[in-house]
Amino acid sequence: TRRLILPEPFLAIDGVLDLTVNVAGGIVVYEKMIRANLMAELPFMATENLMMAAVKAGADRQEVHELIRRHSKEAARRIKSEAAANDLIERLQVEPVFAGIDLDSILDPSRYIGRAPHQVDAFIEKVVDPIRKRYPDRGERRPELRV
Repeated sequence: TRRLILPEPFLAIDGVLDLTVNVAGGIVVYEKMIRANLMAELPFMATENLMMAAVKAGADRQEVHELIRRHSKEAARRIKSEAAANDLIERLQVEPVFAGIDLDSILDPSRYIGRAPHQVDAFIEKVVDPIRKRYPDRGERRPELRV
């Protein structure tokens, strides 16, 4: 029993890692498509920041909240039922409470990523780079999958 129980998990892990390398090695990142998808959803994610900017400019929080809620629901309905583009920002731009507020600045995607760039850099520096240095020739190996 020991001859089967001990090696089988290692063989399974080896297979999973080969599949992972095979799949991840073929990933193509389409930055323009990612940006388009992000910008289509960003207005919904930024509603709290939009509301706070209007409140700082002197608007009533409850009124702005209701205004954003109403426009968000209508924009979401159009997106889902008509396959229309997200027009939430265009709807809000014509509202008097958002006059004088730089909506483009609020919709800058870099304002919504928090510490992610720092965390990724730290992970690469502390975890990935030592592994790469320890096994410099391992990155060139491509698993051959036969099913």
